[in-house]
Amino acid sequence: MAMWPLWSLLLWEALLPITVTGAQVLSKVGDSVLLVAVRPPGFRVREAIWRSLWPSEELLATFFRGSLETLYHSRFLGRAQLHSNLSLELGPLESADSGNFSVLMVDTRGQTWTQTLQLKVYNAVPRPVVQVFIAVGGDAQPRKTCQAFLSCWAPNISEITYSWRRETTVDFGMEPHSLFTDGQVLSVSLGPGDRGVAYSCIVSNPVSWDSATVTPWESCHHDAAPGKASYKDVLLVAVPVSLLLILVALFSAWHWGPCSGKKKKNIHADRVGPETENPLVQDLP
Repeated sequence: MAMWPLWSLLLWEALLPITVTGAQVLSKVGDSVLLVAVRPPGFRVREAIWRSLWPSEELLATFFRGSLETLYHSRFLGRAQLHSNLSLELGPLESADSGNFSVLMVDTRGQTWTQTLQLKVYNAVPRPVVQVFIAVGGDAQPRKTCQAFLSCWAPNISEITYSWRRETTVDFGMEPHSLFTDGQVLSVSLGPGDRGVAYSCIVSNPVSWDSATVTPWESCHHDAAPGKASYKDVLLVAVPVSLLLILVALFSAWHWGPCSGKKKKNIHADRVGPETENPLVQDLP
């Protein structure tokens, strides 16, 4: 492609009045996105040029004399396709592809039209991790109730929102439930009637979402199940027994160490005695 049409098109943009429109396009990593070129009615395009404006200014695609061209050395080389309607398709997208783009079009009468678009590329939301923490019951807590805190977390994701849904009821805005830290922690008060109640944590960003579900009652009384000891009971038994065994081992090492030394000395003396007496016996007439 000759360089003169390109420079002339940029000169048109600099000297002639243009109409600028703006829009925001959202997509996610791995997908393809279509940047649609919108032109006013009756605008017959003679030349067009697509550029990346930010974070770096790069030439992406051009249309001259009915010829489409995308083989320009930019970060989208091999990932850009210019359609016959002058819309630009980019993909597969990467997280660093977010930025501002523009298309400049010139019609057969020499009038120009510039459209700017902002592309935001998000990572797909992974499946969140939900943990259940049980509050220690006090005197003020009613019997047969359980105070649980549900914690939800999604790794390595920014610009996400957290929400909770109780799976067995429609009315979620009830008093026993409260949210903390922008929705990541949910406090629930459970009773015997909530044995099968499940709670789902929903994590979302503008282009994707995922969820995880737990049944907190199972954690509430898992430790108190018949025939099973809680981790607190195990610690109360295991820690004293371990300390006792360590003390016994230390005492044995201290007590038997000197005794074994004395025994070795006695044995050595017994062996040396006969050896010194035998020569005297042999010298007798």
